[in-house]
Amino acid sequence: MKNKIIFLVLVALTCLNSYSQGTSKERKGNKEFDKYAYIDAIKTYERIYEKGYKSPDMLLKIGDAYYYNAELEKANKWYSELYATNPEQDPEFYYRYSQSLRASKEYDKADAMMAKFNDKSGNDSRAKIFANNKDYLTTIKNNSGRYNIENAGINSKYSDYGTTYMGTKVVFSSARDTGNFSKRIHTWTGEYFTNLYSSDISEDGSLKSVNKFGKKINTKFHEDTPVFSKDGKTVYFTRNNYLNGRGYDASKVTLLKIYKATLDKEGNWTEITPLPFNSDSYQVAHPALSPDGKTLYFASDMPGTHGLSDLFKVKINEDGSFGNVENLGNTINTEGRETFPFVSDDNELYFASDGRPGLGGLDIYVTRIPTEGTTFKEPLNVGEEANSPKDDFALIIDSKTKRGFLSSNRDGGEGNDDIYKFLEKTPIFCDQILFGVITDEDTKAVLPNTKVVLFDEKFNKIKETVSDATGNYQFTDVECGSKYYVNTSLEKYETKESPVFIGKTSGKTELNIEHKTTVCKVKIGDDLANCFKINIIYFDLDKWNIRPDAAVDLAKLQDVLNQNPTMKINIRSHTDSRASDSYNKELSEKRANSTKDWLIKQGIAADRLASEGLGETELVNKCANDVPCTEAEHQLNRRSEFIITSL
Repeated sequence: MKNKIIFLVLVALTCLNSYSQGTSKERKGNKEFDKYAYIDAIKTYERIYEKGYKSPDMLLKIGDAYYYNAELEKANKWYSELYATNPEQDPEFYYRYSQSLRASKEYDKADAMMAKFNDKSGNDSRAKIFANNKDYLTTIKNNSGRYNIENAGINSKYSDYGTTYMGTKVVFSSARDTGNFSKRIHTWTGEYFTNLYSSDISEDGSLKSVNKFGKKINTKFHEDTPVFSKDGKTVYFTRNNYLNGRGYDASKVTLLKIYKATLDKEGNWTEITPLPFNSDSYQVAHPALSPDGKTLYFASDMPGTHGLSDLFKVKINEDGSFGNVENLGNTINTEGRETFPFVSDDNELYFASDGRPGLGGLDIYVTRIPTEGTTFKEPLNVGEEANSPKDDFALIIDSKTKRGFLSSNRDGGEGNDDIYKFLEKTPIFCDQILFGVITDEDTKAVLPNTKVVLFDEKFNKIKETVSDATGNYQFTDVECGSKYYVNTSLEKYETKESPVFIGKTSGKTELNIEHKTTVCKVKIGDDLANCFKINIIYFDLDKWNIRPDAAVDLAKLQDVLNQNPTMKINIRSHTDSRASDSYNKELSEKRANSTKDWLIKQGIAADRLASEGLGETELVNKCANDVPCTEAEHQLNRRSEFIITSL
């Protein structure tokens, strides 16, 4: 176990119930466990287990000791025996057991334990996330295969982890000892306390020879996870509560704090000071900076934390003071552990979490830092090979070269934790642009200044814009594989709503939109009804009365005549070919007169209306005498036209 676990589990462990005492050796093991001397506790428990002494409490403590020591496969052995002995446990046990099963790649059993955790935990966000992501292994698989990962080349038999960029160098944490620092052994891990070291980055991303870093920063206690300002003159780093020779609070507990130091003209780190939001009552660790250096991100279990540790942010003011600390919210944080934040130059937030369905232990996740007025989107598991069944954390990446480093205690390493270099072959985020041009449906002329509103598939408004001088519009923040609606409106044109499906891979989705004008230019000889695309007024067979559907269309023509008092029209009525020519001639005249009479009754002057019955002389299809046709085909010929005769 190492610094990544220390501050994350202190609160949880101090809340553990008191366990029944067995033999004197078991009492010794319990005492060592309560002091967090996990290595010694494990040895004691296992020795008495081999002699036949065991209890459910002891099995739980051995399992927990391995779990909190990040040895999940070993924890699985003891949790499995405890579960077989007594399947009824506290809710949190099922979560830890599920995590240890994932580390052993027993995913079906792990999911079953998460289902039990879901049943027993009530309102725990980890249970909700699992319930909403039961196909998480497929999601992880889809995100996998994007990294080429190799040993970074500077790992020791001890813990090496937590890289950060410092110009062309990498600074990292290590429990190795070079002979110049205190050789105090940490009882929690059985290793030396961690100090900071540096290494140059070669062209292929490997790390070169290792050098001690910052004598005044390294102490006899833990230092890790530094982050440097862009100019390299300021560093924020994690350290046990140790300054000016003191390393303990009033309760003799060495909590973690974030410290700040500045580089003087001689190249020495000076003015080492704790940040003002540190406390002797909670942990603050693992700083990260935004690309502009104006926001500090970190992990903590301070009041307001959702779980064992959360991610927070705080504004860095121009004068070096700090704003109010803000929790990143429950889209990021869970009741588990969120830790090791890193913000890329592309404003992507990477972090490690064991509060989400993953491959086991800490998995690495990524999301984009939202723009002002928006919120975080659900983080994505970065997939294999970056993640493994063990702890994977502290990912950093150069946005230009796509090379980076991560830390892991996965199988095949040289020490407890090791640093791995990687090359990202493909991005995890799918970027799509929705674009198009808006034109007039009839003339095809472009329509600038058209209001364009984007709605999601549930018709929630997302964003709005206007088309430019060439009729073009675009939205750059649409999600791949999603459905949207685009609502467009412009004076003297009908409002239009167009559905669109965004592509599932990065690229552009085109949606061109044609608008139907509500203004019609007409001249003598035009059919007035063409403005409304209603140039057919239908009549029933052998009838000349105005049908209700025809009355709706005639009301539109009536309104046009009212708005244009000098306009005159000729009403031309047609029939189909059935019945005799003379009968059809008479029927069409009756229909024309019926249409004319309807308009007169609505207030249109009779001298503005002429009528003409053309019978079956102008059929619109093949349905002449004795030609077999359907009723629908015959009805197309039973129509009226409204020809403008005067303006």
